[in-house]
Amino acid sequence: MISKIQYIQVIQGVFWVEIKPLDLRILCACPPDIVKHLMLRGLINEVEEDGITFETGPNAILLSDVMLQNGQFSNMAEFPVLQMLYKQGMIIPNHPGNSGYKPLLIGLKEQINAQMEYIYRGNYGLVSYEEIIEAGVEESLAKDLWRMKKKFAFGHIRQTEELLDSIVLESDPIKVHEELSIKRIDTNVFEFSYQDETLTIDINLSRKQNYIAPYPLGFHDIKREYFSVIHSGQGDGFDVNRPSMSSIITFQGKVYVIDAGPNISYSLTTLGFGINEIEGVFQTHAHDDHFAGITTLMRSDHRIKFYAAPIVRSSVFKKLAVLLGKKDNDFSDFFDVQDMRLNKWNDINGLEVRPIISPHPVETTIFLFKTYWGGEEHTYAHFADITSMNVLEEMVVDDEKLDGISQEMFERVKKDYLAPADLKKIDIGGGMIHGDAEDFAEDESKRIILAHTAHPLTSRQKEIGSSAPFGIIDLMVPEFTNYLHRNAAKYLENYFDKASSAQLEKILNNAAILYPPGSLILKKGDYSQNVFLVLTGYVEKISSSKHEYNLLSAGSFIGEYSGLRQIQSESTFRSVSYVQTLQIPTKSYQEFIKKCRLFTKIERLHENQDFLSDHWLFKESLSAAILNNISSQMELKHYYHEGDSLEIDPDLMYMIKSGQLEIIYKGESPKIIGPGEFLNFEKLIKEEHKINNIKVLEPSSVFELTHDSLKNVPIVLWKLVETFKKELLKIKS
Repeated sequence: MISKIQYIQVIQGVFWVEIKPLDLRILCACPPDIVKHLMLRGLINEVEEDGITFETGPNAILLSDVMLQNGQFSNMAEFPVLQMLYKQGMIIPNHPGNSGYKPLLIGLKEQINAQMEYIYRGNYGLVSYEEIIEAGVEESLAKDLWRMKKKFAFGHIRQTEELLDSIVLESDPIKVHEELSIKRIDTNVFEFSYQDETLTIDINLSRKQNYIAPYPLGFHDIKREYFSVIHSGQGDGFDVNRPSMSSIITFQGKVYVIDAGPNISYSLTTLGFGINEIEGVFQTHAHDDHFAGITTLMRSDHRIKFYAAPIVRSSVFKKLAVLLGKKDNDFSDFFDVQDMRLNKWNDINGLEVRPIISPHPVETTIFLFKTYWGGEEHTYAHFADITSMNVLEEMVVDDEKLDGISQEMFERVKKDYLAPADLKKIDIGGGMIHGDAEDFAEDESKRIILAHTAHPLTSRQKEIGSSAPFGIIDLMVPEFTNYLHRNAAKYLENYFDKASSAQLEKILNNAAILYPPGSLILKKGDYSQNVFLVLTGYVEKISSSKHEYNLLSAGSFIGEYSGLRQIQSESTFRSVSYVQTLQIPTKSYQEFIKKCRLFTKIERLHENQDFLSDHWLFKESLSAAILNNISSQMELKHYYHEGDSLEIDPDLMYMIKSGQLEIIYKGESPKIIGPGEFLNFEKLIKEEHKINNIKVLEPSSVFELTHDSLKNVPIVLWKLVETFKKELLKIKS
């Protein structure tokens, strides 16, 4: 007998629940790129009715109780809602897909409110003339941009509540239909009841799970050139086979990404870039297919530079703020914000970059990049989310009081679009808010790449421009400097800050070894003949007996302590991507440590580092220098007497090594914590401190970590934000 409540696990942490008699199709959790997964599973299909072709799909979303799981967004409803409204036709008058019902959001009040505001920001970006002015735009341009925005919005900035319905979940079962109710049993655990049937689903991710990408990508070994463009995405938000339009630039060996689209972590890994190698991100705008992976860039051990014109930065941070319940300016804790002058050339360590306003419903800039070498100018133009000339021409109005754009603005945009470059990547997605390849038929650029489309190129489009498979490189200026060794020197200088350059040269004068994906670099139980410094890519640190899994990025050591002590390695180290390491013979490393008189310091800090590297807060992408800095500023304290009170220092975070403590909160129930748990971190993430007192329940050992050592480590702060959100949810429940 067929169940009345049908369900499918789409991917880890995401379910599809369908009750056909009610014509209800519920998507449970909506992480980035989930629409692509639904298409791959056959849950979104093309159909035809009354001569109109449109798509099927979900008509309701059950939101995750928590916004973040393992650093990834669990709720990003922008593209699922767009698919419902326009591709299914739920908002289009006289459309077969318009049954009179709006898309439905179901979930906790906090999550529904966040999604409503986030979708609002996703539709419009800055939502008033005043916000545009506040972003530093001069008055005349602000008026033009506001008129243009209102034209894209058909004259009216609509609240999300006009487009969507919502049902708030509470502790008791909530009726979604007179025959269907949903009960929240626990965090992210829900029970559906329909007639005489029930179904329970759990959309939690375990600590080792992540939302997966919908497409497979091959591994690549990418050389860090003087100036090159790596094509890391050619598709759009509905392309099931490719990442969304993006590029990666290497300049003087440094790595920059253009936009942070969904699954950027997967793309970087397959291209052999570890997160700690990323110098900066150039952000074009805030639509999810260019923005959804922004949390990945917060999972670094340093603040990655955020390059954008202030108007784009403001739009992006406002959208991010409503998702996370933070303030706009809080994100300077996670990024090194580098505002760029609009329509001007900005010198970024020798790479000149010019952001230019591009007409779009949200604040958007295209980017021009150039450098001089060999007596010539070398240029790359990245034109994501442009608008076709036909659409722009229809927006031209003579009266400044009317919504639209002036003839002058139209001519300026056309001139900007057609300025020749050595390499130009353009959006040809079509429709009301994307580009048209035909506009570039007479473009005099040397090479044009056509992108931002899910469709195969037509014969006519192939006459205008090229395609670029994932991982293809356009070399602009070759490298004649050994950037790997330069980076190795930087990592060693940061780690051994007291060693002389002559001493460092002795261990720098070793070979850089390339490991293909899946290679064993050092096996558990082996005596290491070499100490390895990771220069590129990702390495897994694995010990199944200890249930240990750690992810190492650039600046991390492999086999350092076991090599110095000449003991067997306690873990296996395996390359995830293509990995370059500096291979230092163990005897040479021992001699270096002895000459620099560093062995005692390394031995003293080993216990601290060992504790940190085993804790999930510090298990990901922390270089040896960062771990060393945190370790040197932490102390182990012992509390032996039951009933003693632990005096709280507002500038310390406490991590329990052994024993039990009782935390007494202001106006809340006490909480007992034990080994591996931590407290007093709220000040670090700018949240209210509610601890009133701490009592020792049994003899305890507690590590004290200074806030100063943690405040500039985004990956740690990001995990603390996620922890705080989950704890807050438990208290409210």
